[in-house]
Order: sequence, then C-alpha cells, then structure tokens
Amino acid sequence: MGKINLLRVDDRLIHGQVMTKWSKGMGTNAIYVVDNDTAADDFMKDIYISTNSSSGLKIGVFSTTEAIEEWEKNQFGSDNVILLFKTIKAAKEVIDHGIPAVALNIGGIAKKTNATFVINTVGLTREDGELLKQLHEEKNIEVTFQTVPDTKKVSLEEALKAL
Repeated sequence: MGKINLLRVDDRLIHGQVMTKWSKGMGTNAIYVVDNDTAADDFMKDIYISTNSSSGLKIGVFSTTEAIEEWEKNQFGSDNVILLFKTIKAAKEVIDHGIPAVALNIGGIAKKTNATFVINTVGLTREDGELLKQLHEEKNIEVTFQTVPDTKKVSLEEALKAL
C-alpha cells in the first residue's frame, strides 16, 4: 500500500521548491499532479511526466476522478506520494471522496480578482477560505500555509484573519 506524504496546493504545480525542498526527507518517490485541466492537456501532461527522468521521482498527472480511482484501486501501489493540487477545490474534492488526509499545505496561489494575500505567496478568495474551513471543521484536517519547509507555518485561523 502506498503512502501519502504530503497534500499541497500550489498553482505552479511542479517547480524547484517542490522538487528540491518538499520531496526530500520524506521518503517520497512520486509526485502526483491532480488537476482536471492539466490532465486533459496532453502537451502539458507530457511536460510534467518527462520531468521524472531528471528528478528520479515518478510523476503522474491525474484528473480528480482518476486520482480517486487510482487510490480506490490500489492505494497508489508502493508509491510514497506528494499529491499536488492546483486548486483548493480539487483538493477538497478528492478528500471528500475518500483520499485520506490529516493535513493540507497551502503553498502558492497567485492573486486573482477578489483575492487577498494571506501570506506573501497565497492569495485567497472568500470562497477558498470557506472551503478550507469546511475541510478543517468537517474532516478535522490541519490546514497550514507554508511556502517551503524551513519557513514559518501559518495556521488557518491566523491566515483567515486577512480575509
């Protein structure tokens, strides 16, 4: 049975911080990108999957439905996985459908219309904040905001004060 080492929302998906900082020291051997748009885009999917040859990590790209199915089929086999989401909504969807989670890291979300920076790398809308509160209150998931492992963790309660 596989193990989920980290659930992270970062709209940049796979980039240097994920590859060098988050994957090290956890026994991670795979990163699964879970994003419907990326999974439907063969060109982008190929780009992400091709990074496994230089990183030594297995890279998978799944829609939310495919990620849920893969978990239900074999709990990700023998992979020790970072699940990497582009959106909070996608993370909530897979958690609501049974992918186990005790913690969710929010690391990078670009500022968009009606969003407020709650830490310097995360712009949240009120809807995003509500989804995170639901995960925390209904699923007892610890939600923290942290760009890289050696920076201060900010709690959900503290981050939502900015909204």
